[in-house]
Amino acid sequence: MGTLEEECSDQLADPPQSKTKCKNNKRVSFPPDGELVSGFAEKKEVLKDVSSLTLQGILTSYKQSCEKHQVEPKAKLLEQLQDITDIHHRISSLDLRGELLTYQSCECLEEILKGLQFELIDLQETKLDENGASALLDMILYYESATYLNISSNQNIGGLGWLALSQLIQKSSCLVGLDASNMPLLECPARTLSRALQFSRLTVLHLENCYLTGRPLFTLVSGLTFSPALQELYLASNGLNGSQDSMQLGDLVKYNCSLKVLDLRDNHISDTGLEDICEGLMVPNSGLRCLVLWNNQLTHQSMRHLAKALPFSNNLETLNLGKNALRNEGIQRLKDSLIINQSVQKLGLASTRLTCEGAVALAEFIAESRCIRRLDVRRNLLRAGGLMALSLALRINKSLIRVDLDRTPKEEKEAFLLETQKSKIVEIWKLCRRNATASNRTATENGHSEYVEVMLESRMHHHEA
Repeated sequence: MGTLEEECSDQLADPPQSKTKCKNNKRVSFPPDGELVSGFAEKKEVLKDVSSLTLQGILTSYKQSCEKHQVEPKAKLLEQLQDITDIHHRISSLDLRGELLTYQSCECLEEILKGLQFELIDLQETKLDENGASALLDMILYYESATYLNISSNQNIGGLGWLALSQLIQKSSCLVGLDASNMPLLECPARTLSRALQFSRLTVLHLENCYLTGRPLFTLVSGLTFSPALQELYLASNGLNGSQDSMQLGDLVKYNCSLKVLDLRDNHISDTGLEDICEGLMVPNSGLRCLVLWNNQLTHQSMRHLAKALPFSNNLETLNLGKNALRNEGIQRLKDSLIINQSVQKLGLASTRLTCEGAVALAEFIAESRCIRRLDVRRNLLRAGGLMALSLALRINKSLIRVDLDRTPKEEKEAFLLETQKSKIVEIWKLCRRNATASNRTATENGHSEYVEVMLESRMHHHEA
Protein backbone atom coordinates (compact mmCIF):
# COMPACT_ATOMS: atom_id res chain seq x y z
CA MET A 1 0.00 0.00 0.00
CA GLY A 2 0.98 3.62 -0.38
CA THR A 3 1.11 6.22 2.32
CA LEU A 4 -1.37 8.09 4.53
CA GLU A 5 -1.29 11.87 3.79
CA GLU A 6 -4.14 14.11 2.76
CA GLU A 7 -6.00 11.30 2.55
CA CYS A 8 -5.49 5.87 4.44
CA SER A 9 -33.65 0.80 -12.15
CA ASP A 10 -34.16 0.75 -15.84
CA GLN A 11 -31.56 0.01 -18.50
CA LEU A 12 -29.83 3.05 -19.95
CA ALA A 13 -32.15 4.54 -22.53
CA ASP A 14 -30.88 4.27 -26.09
CA PRO A 15 -30.61 7.43 -28.18
CA PRO A 16 -33.74 8.43 -30.08
CA GLN A 17 -34.35 6.31 -33.13
CA SER A 18 -31.40 4.16 -31.99
CA LYS A 19 -29.05 6.68 -33.64
CA THR A 20 -26.69 9.38 -32.54
CA LYS A 21 -25.51 11.72 -35.25
CA CYS A 22 -22.84 14.38 -35.02
CA LYS A 23 -21.97 17.11 -37.46
CA ASN A 24 -19.16 15.02 -38.95
CA ASN A 25 -21.72 12.50 -40.21
CA LYS A 26 -20.44 9.67 -38.07
CA ARG A 27 -23.19 7.38 -36.83
CA VAL A 28 -23.23 4.79 -34.10
CA SER A 29 -26.29 2.57 -33.68
CA PHE A 30 -27.46 1.06 -30.40
CA PRO A 31 -30.30 -1.33 -31.24
CA PRO A 32 -33.03 -1.98 -28.68
CA ASP A 33 -31.77 -5.49 -28.02
CA GLY A 34 -28.65 -4.07 -26.47
CA GLU A 35 -26.25 -5.41 -29.08
CA LEU A 36 -23.74 -2.77 -30.02
CA VAL A 37 -23.40 -2.48 -33.81
CA SER A 38 -21.07 -0.14 -35.60
CA GLY A 39 -22.76 2.16 -38.10
CA PHE A 40 -19.93 4.49 -38.94
CA ALA A 41 -20.33 6.28 -42.29
CA GLU A 42 -17.01 4.79 -43.33
CA LYS A 43 -18.05 1.22 -42.73
CA LYS A 44 -15.62 -0.81 -40.61
CA GLU A 45 -14.04 -3.83 -42.19
CA VAL A 46 -14.55 -7.10 -40.36
CA LEU A 47 -11.62 -7.58 -38.01
CA LYS A 48 -8.93 -9.78 -39.45
CA ASP A 49 -7.97 -13.04 -37.83
CA VAL A 50 -5.76 -12.10 -34.90
CA SER A 51 -3.02 -14.40 -36.15
CA SER A 52 -2.62 -12.20 -39.24
CA LEU A 53 -2.18 -8.96 -37.28
CA THR A 54 1.27 -7.45 -36.94
CA LEU A 55 2.38 -4.40 -35.00
CA GLN A 56 3.92 -2.91 -38.11
CA GLY A 57 0.66 -3.38 -39.99
CA ILE A 58 -1.32 -1.67 -37.23
CA LEU A 59 1.07 1.29 -37.13
CA THR A 60 1.07 1.58 -40.91
CA SER A 61 -2.74 1.68 -40.95
CA TYR A 62 -2.66 4.35 -38.25
CA LYS A 63 -0.24 6.54 -40.21
CA GLN A 64 -2.30 6.13 -43.38
CA SER A 65 -5.44 7.17 -41.50
CA CYS A 66 -3.62 10.23 -40.14
CA GLU A 67 -2.64 11.20 -43.67
CA LYS A 68 -6.18 10.73 -44.88
CA HIS A 69 -7.58 12.90 -42.06
CA GLN A 70 -4.77 15.42 -42.44
CA VAL A 71 -3.44 15.17 -38.88
CA GLU A 72 0.03 14.42 -37.60
CA PRO A 73 0.56 10.95 -36.07
CA LYS A 74 1.02 11.18 -32.33
CA ALA A 75 4.74 10.78 -31.65
CA LYS A 76 4.01 9.87 -28.03
CA LEU A 77 1.78 7.03 -29.19
CA LEU A 78 4.27 5.69 -31.74
CA GLU A 79 7.08 5.77 -29.20
CA GLN A 80 5.03 3.73 -26.72
CA LEU A 81 3.98 1.08 -29.21
CA GLN A 82 7.16 0.54 -31.21
CA ASP A 83 8.73 -1.89 -28.70
CA ILE A 84 5.69 -4.10 -28.08
CA THR A 85 6.54 -7.76 -28.52
CA ASP A 86 3.16 -9.42 -27.92
CA ILE A 87 0.10 -7.86 -29.53
CA HIS A 88 -2.21 -10.78 -28.77
CA HIS A 89 -2.54 -9.99 -25.06
CA ARG A 90 -3.53 -6.78 -23.32
CA ILE A 91 -0.79 -4.19 -23.23
CA SER A 92 -0.19 -2.45 -19.91
CA SER A 93 -1.11 1.08 -21.00
CA LEU A 94 -1.78 3.58 -23.76
CA ASP A 95 -0.76 6.98 -22.37
CA LEU A 96 -2.16 9.95 -24.30
CA ARG A 97 -2.30 12.26 -21.30
CA GLY A 98 -1.92 15.90 -22.27
CA GLU A 99 -2.14 15.26 -26.01
CA LEU A 100 -4.57 17.33 -28.09
CA LEU A 101 -7.20 14.92 -29.41
CA THR A 102 -9.36 16.53 -32.06
CA TYR A 103 -12.23 14.71 -33.68
CA GLN A 104 -9.96 13.77 -36.59
CA SER A 105 -7.27 12.48 -34.22
CA CYS A 106 -9.87 10.28 -32.54
CA GLU A 107 -10.92 8.89 -35.94
CA CYS A 108 -7.34 7.83 -36.59
CA LEU A 109 -7.03 6.07 -33.24
CA GLU A 110 -9.54 3.49 -34.43
CA GLU A 111 -6.74 1.80 -36.39
CA ILE A 112 -4.89 1.28 -33.11
CA LEU A 113 -7.94 0.16 -31.17
CA LYS A 114 -8.87 -2.36 -33.87
CA GLY A 115 -5.74 -4.37 -33.30
CA LEU A 116 -4.59 -3.70 -29.75
CA GLN A 117 -6.18 -3.90 -26.32
CA PHE A 118 -4.90 -2.29 -23.14
CA GLU A 119 -5.18 -2.55 -19.38
CA LEU A 120 -5.19 1.26 -19.04
CA ILE A 121 -6.06 3.98 -21.54
CA ASP A 122 -5.14 7.41 -20.20
CA LEU A 123 -6.98 10.30 -21.89
CA GLN A 124 -6.48 12.83 -19.10
CA GLU A 125 -6.39 16.47 -20.25
CA THR A 126 -6.71 15.69 -23.94
CA LYS A 127 -9.17 18.54 -24.67
CA LEU A 128 -11.79 16.17 -26.07
CA ASP A 129 -14.86 17.88 -27.50
CA GLU A 130 -18.35 16.41 -27.68
CA ASN A 131 -17.95 14.67 -31.04
CA GLY A 132 -14.44 13.41 -30.39
CA ALA A 133 -15.32 12.01 -26.98
CA SER A 134 -18.46 10.34 -28.29
CA ALA A 135 -16.64 8.69 -31.20
CA LEU A 136 -13.64 7.55 -29.18
CA LEU A 137 -15.68 6.13 -26.30
CA ASP A 138 -17.87 4.24 -28.77
CA MET A 139 -14.71 2.69 -30.23
CA ILE A 140 -13.38 1.74 -26.79
CA LEU A 141 -16.67 -0.02 -26.10
CA TYR A 142 -16.89 -1.72 -29.50
CA TYR A 143 -13.34 -3.10 -29.36
CA GLU A 144 -13.31 -3.69 -25.56
CA SER A 145 -10.11 -1.67 -25.56
CA ALA A 146 -9.52 -1.03 -21.84
CA THR A 147 -10.07 -2.47 -18.41
CA TYR A 148 -9.30 0.91 -16.81
CA LEU A 149 -10.06 4.28 -18.40
CA ASN A 150 -8.88 7.71 -17.27
CA ILE A 151 -10.85 10.45 -19.02
CA SER A 152 -10.42 13.05 -16.27
CA SER A 153 -10.00 16.80 -16.85
CA ASN A 154 -11.92 16.85 -20.13
CA GLN A 155 -14.54 19.44 -19.34
CA ASN A 156 -16.07 19.83 -22.79
CA ILE A 157 -17.32 16.36 -23.63
CA GLY A 158 -20.92 17.59 -23.57
CA GLY A 159 -24.11 15.57 -23.52
CA LEU A 160 -23.03 13.16 -26.27
CA GLY A 161 -19.78 12.46 -24.46
CA TRP A 162 -21.49 11.68 -21.17
CA LEU A 163 -24.01 9.50 -22.99
CA ALA A 164 -21.24 7.55 -24.72
CA LEU A 165 -19.40 7.17 -21.42
CA SER A 166 -22.57 5.86 -19.77
CA GLN A 167 -23.04 3.34 -22.58
CA LEU A 168 -19.44 2.21 -22.08
CA ILE A 169 -19.95 1.81 -18.32
CA GLN A 170 -23.14 -0.17 -18.77
CA LYS A 171 -22.26 -2.41 -21.69
CA SER A 172 -18.54 -3.11 -21.49
CA SER A 173 -17.71 -6.63 -20.41
CA CYS A 174 -14.17 -5.73 -19.33
CA LEU A 175 -14.14 -2.15 -17.95
CA VAL A 176 -13.65 -2.28 -14.18
CA GLY A 177 -12.06 1.10 -13.42
CA LEU A 178 -12.96 4.67 -14.40
CA ASP A 179 -11.55 8.08 -13.53
CA ALA A 180 -13.82 10.93 -14.62
CA SER A 181 -12.57 13.52 -12.13
CA ASN A 182 -12.34 17.27 -12.70
CA MET A 183 -15.35 17.30 -15.02
CA PRO A 184 -18.61 19.05 -14.02
CA LEU A 185 -21.27 16.38 -13.57
CA LEU A 186 -24.59 18.18 -13.63
CA GLU A 187 -28.00 16.67 -13.01
CA CYS A 188 -28.78 15.51 -16.54
CA PRO A 189 -25.54 13.55 -17.15
CA ALA A 190 -25.69 12.39 -13.52
CA ARG A 191 -29.08 10.82 -14.25
CA THR A 192 -27.71 9.02 -17.30
CA LEU A 193 -24.65 7.85 -15.41
CA SER A 194 -26.77 6.71 -12.47
CA ARG A 195 -28.82 4.36 -14.64
CA ALA A 196 -25.69 2.93 -16.21
CA LEU A 197 -24.01 2.25 -12.88
CA GLN A 198 -26.82 -0.04 -11.79
CA PHE A 199 -25.74 -2.56 -14.42
CA SER A 200 -21.98 -1.96 -14.67
CA ARG A 201 -18.99 -4.09 -13.75
CA LEU A 202 -17.06 -1.10 -12.39
CA THR A 203 -15.19 -1.82 -9.17
CA VAL A 204 -13.30 1.52 -8.97
CA LEU A 205 -14.82 4.95 -9.67
CA HIS A 206 -13.13 8.34 -9.32
CA LEU A 207 -15.42 11.37 -9.42
CA GLU A 208 -13.28 13.92 -7.63
CA ASN A 209 -13.93 17.63 -8.11
CA CYS A 210 -17.08 17.08 -10.19
CA TYR A 211 -19.41 19.58 -8.43
CA LEU A 212 -21.51 16.70 -7.18
CA THR A 213 -23.11 18.41 -4.22
CA GLY A 214 -26.91 18.66 -4.00
CA ARG A 215 -29.21 17.26 -6.65
CA PRO A 216 -26.49 15.68 -8.84
CA LEU A 217 -25.22 13.69 -5.84
CA PHE A 218 -28.75 12.59 -4.93
CA THR A 219 -29.29 11.45 -8.51
CA LEU A 220 -25.99 9.61 -8.70
CA VAL A 221 -26.33 7.84 -5.35
CA SER A 222 -29.64 6.35 -6.45
CA GLY A 223 -27.62 4.34 -8.98
CA LEU A 224 -24.51 3.80 -6.87
CA THR A 225 -26.56 2.29 -4.07
CA PHE A 226 -27.50 -0.61 -6.34
CA SER A 227 -24.20 -0.89 -8.24
CA PRO A 228 -23.42 -4.57 -7.74
CA ALA A 229 -19.65 -4.56 -8.30
CA LEU A 230 -18.54 -1.16 -6.97
CA GLN A 231 -15.83 -1.48 -4.33
CA GLU A 232 -13.96 1.85 -4.34
CA LEU A 233 -15.52 5.31 -4.62
CA TYR A 234 -13.51 8.53 -4.57
CA LEU A 235 -15.50 11.75 -4.08
CA ALA A 236 -12.87 14.22 -2.90
CA SER A 237 -13.20 17.99 -3.39
CA ASN A 238 -16.87 18.04 -4.37
CA GLY A 239 -18.02 20.54 -1.74
CA LEU A 240 -20.09 17.81 -0.06
CA ASN A 241 -21.91 19.29 2.92
CA GLY A 242 -23.23 18.10 6.26
CA SER A 243 -26.92 18.47 5.49
CA GLN A 244 -28.52 16.74 2.48
CA ASP A 245 -25.24 15.41 1.02
CA SER A 246 -24.25 13.51 4.15
CA MET A 247 -27.67 11.85 4.26
CA GLN A 248 -27.09 10.47 0.76
CA LEU A 249 -23.64 9.22 1.74
CA GLY A 250 -25.03 7.56 4.85
CA ASP A 251 -27.60 5.73 2.72
CA LEU A 252 -24.87 4.67 0.30
CA VAL A 253 -22.80 3.13 3.11
CA LYS A 254 -25.91 1.53 4.57
CA TYR A 255 -27.30 -0.09 1.43
CA ASN A 256 -24.33 -0.83 -0.86
CA CYS A 257 -22.82 -3.90 0.73
CA SER A 258 -20.07 -4.24 -1.89
CA LEU A 259 -18.53 -0.81 -1.16
CA LYS A 260 -15.16 -1.16 0.59
CA VAL A 261 -13.42 2.21 0.11
CA LEU A 262 -15.07 5.62 0.50
CA ASP A 263 -12.76 8.61 0.08
CA LEU A 264 -14.39 11.91 1.10
CA ARG A 265 -11.28 14.02 1.66
CA ASP A 266 -11.37 17.80 1.25
CA ASN A 267 -15.13 18.26 1.62
CA HIS A 268 -17.38 19.97 4.19
CA ILE A 269 -19.03 17.03 5.94
CA SER A 270 -18.74 18.71 9.39
CA ASP A 271 -19.90 17.29 12.72
CA THR A 272 -23.57 17.04 11.75
CA GLY A 273 -22.77 15.22 8.54
CA LEU A 274 -20.56 12.64 10.20
CA GLU A 275 -23.53 11.54 12.28
CA ASP A 276 -25.37 10.51 9.07
CA ILE A 277 -22.37 8.56 7.79
CA CYS A 278 -21.92 6.83 11.14
CA GLU A 279 -25.52 5.62 11.03
CA GLY A 280 -24.61 3.81 7.82
CA LEU A 281 -21.53 2.29 9.45
CA MET A 282 -23.64 0.78 12.20
CA VAL A 283 -25.60 -1.45 9.84
CA PRO A 284 -24.50 -5.07 10.43
CA ASN A 285 -23.86 -5.86 6.75
CA SER A 286 -21.75 -2.76 6.06
CA GLY A 287 -18.65 -3.94 4.20
CA LEU A 288 -16.75 -0.63 4.34
CA ARG A 289 -13.05 -1.22 5.00
CA CYS A 290 -11.57 2.22 4.35
CA LEU A 291 -13.07 5.60 5.26
CA VAL A 292 -11.14 8.77 4.46
CA LEU A 293 -12.42 11.94 6.13
CA TRP A 294 -9.29 14.08 5.73
CA ASN A 295 -10.01 17.82 5.97
CA ASN A 296 -13.77 17.80 6.51
CA GLN A 297 -14.19 20.44 9.23
CA LEU A 298 -14.70 17.84 11.94
CA THR A 299 -14.16 18.58 15.62
CA HIS A 300 -14.06 16.56 18.83
CA GLN A 301 -17.85 16.99 19.08
CA SER A 302 -18.57 14.52 16.25
CA MET A 303 -16.23 11.87 17.67
CA ARG A 304 -19.08 10.77 19.90
CA HIS A 305 -20.92 9.61 16.76
CA LEU A 306 -17.88 7.74 15.50
CA ALA A 307 -17.31 6.24 18.94
CA LYS A 308 -20.86 4.91 18.85
CA ALA A 309 -20.36 3.36 15.40
CA LEU A 310 -16.90 1.80 15.80
CA PRO A 311 -17.97 -1.17 17.94
CA PHE A 312 -20.30 -2.20 15.10
CA SER A 313 -17.83 -1.52 12.26
CA ASN A 314 -16.07 -4.86 12.32
CA ASN A 315 -14.83 -4.61 8.73
CA LEU A 316 -13.30 -1.14 8.98
CA GLU A 317 -9.51 -1.43 8.58
CA THR A 318 -8.43 2.10 7.53
CA LEU A 319 -9.70 5.27 9.17
CA ASN A 320 -8.23 8.65 8.20
CA LEU A 321 -9.30 11.58 10.34
CA GLY A 322 -6.34 13.81 9.48
CA LYS A 323 -6.46 17.59 9.17
CA ASN A 324 -9.50 17.93 11.41
CA ALA A 325 -9.47 19.78 14.75
CA LEU A 326 -10.09 16.70 16.91
CA ARG A 327 -7.76 17.78 19.71
CA ASN A 328 -7.10 15.60 22.74
CA GLU A 329 -10.80 15.48 23.60
CA GLY A 330 -11.62 13.76 20.32
CA ILE A 331 -9.04 11.00 20.83
CA GLN A 332 -10.19 10.46 24.38
CA ARG A 333 -13.74 9.98 23.10
CA LEU A 334 -12.54 7.44 20.51
CA LYS A 335 -10.11 5.47 22.69
CA ASP A 336 -12.47 2.95 24.28
CA SER A 337 -14.38 2.34 21.04
CA LEU A 338 -11.14 1.74 19.13
CA ILE A 339 -10.16 -0.84 21.74
CA ILE A 340 -13.53 -2.58 21.38
CA ASN A 341 -13.47 -2.39 17.60
CA GLN A 342 -10.43 -4.63 17.05
CA SER A 343 -10.47 -4.22 13.26
CA VAL A 344 -8.83 -0.85 12.57
CA GLN A 345 -5.32 -1.47 11.24
CA LYS A 346 -4.44 2.00 9.90
CA LEU A 347 -5.29 5.15 11.80
CA GLY A 348 -4.55 8.58 10.31
CA LEU A 349 -4.36 11.43 12.83
CA ALA A 350 -1.96 13.84 11.13
CA SER A 351 -2.65 17.53 11.76
CA THR A 352 -5.37 16.94 14.35
CA ARG A 353 -3.94 19.30 17.05
CA LEU A 354 -2.89 16.52 19.42
CA THR A 355 -0.55 17.11 22.34
CA CYS A 356 1.03 14.74 24.82
CA GLU A 357 -2.33 14.23 26.54
CA GLY A 358 -3.78 12.85 23.31
CA ALA A 359 -0.69 10.68 22.80
CA VAL A 360 -1.25 9.10 26.21
CA ALA A 361 -4.81 8.18 25.18
CA LEU A 362 -3.44 6.71 21.94
CA ALA A 363 -0.86 4.75 23.93
CA GLU A 364 -3.63 3.14 25.96
CA PHE A 365 -5.29 2.04 22.74
CA ILE A 366 -2.02 0.75 21.25
CA ALA A 367 -1.24 -1.27 24.35
CA GLU A 368 -4.60 -3.04 24.09
CA SER A 369 -4.78 -3.48 20.30
CA ARG A 370 -3.80 -6.64 18.48
CA CYS A 371 -4.69 -5.25 15.05
CA ILE A 372 -3.23 -1.76 14.67
CA ARG A 373 -0.42 -1.81 12.11
CA ARG A 374 0.09 1.81 11.18
CA LEU A 375 -0.36 5.13 12.95
CA ASP A 376 0.19 8.62 11.52
CA VAL A 377 0.59 11.39 14.11
CA ARG A 378 2.73 13.85 12.14
CA ARG A 379 2.29 17.60 12.40
CA ASN A 380 1.04 17.45 15.99
CA LEU A 381 2.61 18.83 19.18
CA LEU A 382 3.98 15.56 20.54
CA ARG A 383 6.85 16.28 22.91
CA ALA A 384 8.91 14.03 25.17
CA GLY A 385 6.02 12.93 27.38
CA GLY A 386 3.84 11.85 24.48
CA LEU A 387 6.67 9.99 22.73
CA MET A 388 7.54 8.21 25.98
CA ALA A 389 3.93 7.01 26.28
CA LEU A 390 3.94 5.69 22.71
CA SER A 391 7.26 3.89 23.17
CA LEU A 392 6.05 2.25 26.39
CA ALA A 393 2.88 1.06 24.64
CA LEU A 394 4.97 -0.38 21.79
CA ARG A 395 6.94 -2.50 24.22
CA ILE A 396 3.68 -4.34 24.84
CA ASN A 397 2.10 -4.12 21.38
CA LYS A 398 3.12 -6.76 18.81
CA SER A 399 1.17 -5.59 15.75
CA LEU A 400 2.18 -1.95 15.09
CA ILE A 401 4.82 -1.93 12.35
CA ARG A 402 4.85 1.74 11.33
CA VAL A 403 4.48 5.03 13.17
CA ASP A 404 4.75 8.22 11.11
CA LEU A 405 6.34 10.95 13.23
CA ASP A 406 7.83 14.36 12.56
CA ARG A 407 11.60 14.21 12.19
CA THR A 408 12.30 17.53 13.85
CA PRO A 409 11.83 17.48 17.63
CA LYS A 410 9.40 19.98 19.11
CA GLU A 411 10.65 22.81 21.30
CA GLU A 412 11.20 21.97 24.95
CA LYS A 413 12.05 24.08 28.00
CA GLU A 414 14.96 21.84 28.93
CA ALA A 415 17.71 20.61 26.62
CA PHE A 416 17.62 17.07 28.02
CA LEU A 417 13.98 16.77 26.91
CA LEU A 418 15.06 17.36 23.30
CA GLU A 419 17.48 14.46 23.65
CA THR A 420 14.66 12.42 25.17
CA GLN A 421 12.50 13.12 22.12
CA LYS A 422 15.27 11.95 19.79
CA SER A 423 15.95 8.79 21.75
CA LYS A 424 12.24 7.91 21.96
CA ILE A 425 11.81 8.37 18.22
CA VAL A 426 14.66 5.91 17.66
CA GLU A 427 13.16 3.50 20.20
CA ILE A 428 9.74 3.67 18.50
CA TRP A 429 11.43 2.93 15.18
CA LYS A 430 13.26 -0.07 16.62
CA LEU A 431 10.13 -1.47 18.21
CA CYS A 432 8.23 -1.11 14.93
CA ARG A 433 11.06 -2.92 13.17
CA ARG A 434 10.90 -5.68 15.78
CA ASN A 435 7.17 -6.12 15.13
CA ALA A 436 7.68 -6.01 11.35
CA THR A 437 10.37 -8.68 11.51
CA ALA A 438 8.18 -10.91 13.64
CA SER A 439 5.24 -10.31 11.29
CA ASN A 440 7.30 -11.30 8.26
CA ARG A 441 8.61 -14.37 10.03
CA THR A 442 5.09 -15.49 10.94
CA ALA A 443 3.85 -14.84 7.42
CA THR A 444 6.72 -16.85 5.94
CA GLU A 445 6.07 -19.74 8.31
CA ASN A 446 2.43 -19.69 7.20
CA GLY A 447 3.47 -19.99 3.57
CA HIS A 448 2.83 -16.46 2.30
CA SER A 449 5.76 -14.08 2.58
CA GLU A 450 4.99 -10.42 3.15
CA TYR A 451 7.29 -7.40 2.82
CA VAL A 452 6.62 -4.71 5.40
CA GLU A 453 8.18 -1.27 4.93
CA VAL A 454 8.90 0.56 8.18
CA MET A 455 9.52 4.30 7.83
CA LEU A 456 9.25 7.33 10.05
CA GLU A 457 8.62 9.82 7.27
CA SER A 458 7.37 9.51 3.70
CA ARG A 459 5.23 11.26 1.17
CA MET A 460 1.65 10.23 1.78
CA HIS A 461 -0.98 9.47 -0.88
CA HIS A 462 -4.64 10.44 -0.76
CA HIS A 463 -6.23 7.03 -0.86
CA GLU A 464 -4.80 5.70 2.41
CA ALA A 465 -5.41 6.48 6.02
